[in-house]
Amino acid sequence: MQLPDSVSAVVFDCDGLLVDSEPAWTVGEAAIFAENGFDFGPAQKQLVIGKSISGGCEAMAAYFGRPGGGPQLVDQLLGLVLAELRSGIDPLPGVVALLDALSGRIPLGVASNSNRELLDVSLIGSGLADRFDVTISADDVEHHKPHPQLYLEAFRRLGADPARGVALEDSPTGIASARASGAFVLVVPSAPGGEHDGDFIVSSLDDPTVLEWGRSVQPI
Repeated sequence: MQLPDSVSAVVFDCDGLLVDSEPAWTVGEAAIFAENGFDFGPAQKQLVIGKSISGGCEAMAAYFGRPGGGPQLVDQLLGLVLAELRSGIDPLPGVVALLDALSGRIPLGVASNSNRELLDVSLIGSGLADRFDVTISADDVEHHKPHPQLYLEAFRRLGADPARGVALEDSPTGIASARASGAFVLVVPSAPGGEHDGDFIVSSLDDPTVLEWGRSVQPI
């Protein structure tokens, strides 16, 4: 499948797609696993990647044998991650060039499973905060990814038809959310391996095909 020639809007995930925030999350998650006497590796990372902070903490609590104990971990994880993010965060390869290509022509949004504080710290710290017309966090909706509400709300606030829009994602949870919104799904996997339900899949946003699309795509 080819990238669409015209779009109503483009909505990006944040963590693992716009910014390299996953190392900060991994530091926090690994610390909590260690405190509870468990190792933290790729299998454990898959339990939490792409989830909201409440969903990730509930998954960790269940893994620790304390189902329902997620709320007790939220503040701890949030503090650890924010401390890491404030030490510096970079946009991922291709992000700035793609935003430069789209800006001023195509409505742009962010739909993130992170809460508002985390989303704002990530966007401000990476210098991307002023690049979007709309940013939607987990605090702005009732249902989080994989439910489509985050994407539907972003497209709604942009005045755009999601069925004519493009959503960019990196994780299975986010991909499911974007797919359910009806948008065309461009996937840049943040973790190797596995099947991804994307309409167009690339290894990085600096892929020449994506950057050329950004320069040529037209608004609807």
